[in-house]
Amino acid sequence: MDQPKEAKGKQLQIELDEKVGSGEYANLAIVTHSPAEFIIDFTQVLPGMPKARVRSRIIMAPLHAKAFARALHDNIAKYEKRFGEIQTTPDEWMKELGIKLTADKMPN
Repeated sequence: MDQPKEAKGKQLQIELDEKVGSGEYANLAIVTHSPAEFIIDFTQVLPGMPKARVRSRIIMAPLHAKAFARALHDNIAKYEKRFGEIQTTPDEWMKELGIKLTADKMPN
């Protein structure tokens, strides 16, 4: 289906203010969902700290979550092609920090 004439050739302008642009560090993402949305809690886990604070919560419609997953997958593939395979051992990393996620400890 063709786009309306007024939409052709237009580019989306995205604004990034200083506070958001400086970013938040997260080393754990917790993903949950309902029939209507996906919720991603970006968390910072620090050794010796009994609690992990959610730094940012992103809520997406299922369609956008799937598009995000595809974009992330594509970017990881490009990263690994350039820099080599990313080694993952989340179970060992979590165990070293003494973290065990259970339903009663989830942020939802």
